[in-house]
Amino acid sequence: MSRLEARELIIDVPGRRDGRALDLSLEPGQVWGVLGPNGAGKTTLLHTLAGLRAPRRGVVCLDGESLAALPRRRIARALGLIFQERQDGFPATVRETALIGRHPWLSPWQMEGGEDLQLAEAALKRLDVAHLAERLVNTLSGGERQRLAIATVLTQAPDIWLADEPTNHLDLHHQTATMALLTEQARTGRAVMLCLHDLNLAARWCDQVLLLYPDGEMCWGPRDAMLVPSALERLYGQRLVTAEVDGAPVFVPVR
Repeated sequence: MSRLEARELIIDVPGRRDGRALDLSLEPGQVWGVLGPNGAGKTTLLHTLAGLRAPRRGVVCLDGESLAALPRRRIARALGLIFQERQDGFPATVRETALIGRHPWLSPWQMEGGEDLQLAEAALKRLDVAHLAERLVNTLSGGERQRLAIATVLTQAPDIWLADEPTNHLDLHHQTATMALLTEQARTGRAVMLCLHDLNLAARWCDQVLLLYPDGEMCWGPRDAMLVPSALERLYGQRLVTAEVDGAPVFVPVR
């Protein structure tokens, strides 16, 4: 399984000082949660780790090699990225969109085969959108599009998942199902990093947490060491009270 590393990484957020350099490794079996207020740079960090944005300083490595020096096909086979927002490039059905996840594994002009179709169909079923397979994507609701985006990455079958707000637009049932799917990916030896706004999702599903502050400072480590009221209240500028439900902490904002 592939491994992604950030070495002395400073993400490039315009108008912000460098802050603390990030040194971490996404190891197979881990689920990382990235927490921070709006504008802290969570999306920029994820796009930098995916090789879509150049860092201000430092390097991102995939299996010990600089991401910047690797062919995009090699990167696409190892990394799957779920965007926070997406645009419809051209009219396509749900099934056709899921099959895009197989493109890194096909040679130029090669058509998808039976195995590719089986992977896509299984992913659509897992994300509860198989019944929409013939629908055009632009006719879907926000939650249906989100589940399709996750199904497309599941069809891609990368070793490393980078997901920006993967529970956006999802109802409670599908939020839980999505988080269960992502942690299942980690249990099978993949690495997962999620940008989240919901502290309680991070507390229940993540084992490592990165706190990203608006001034560029950050801290990271095991979940229980990071998810403490003093750190989270400073992160969000918001008082919190905590309780425990089903063995996990629950954070509630208070006036």
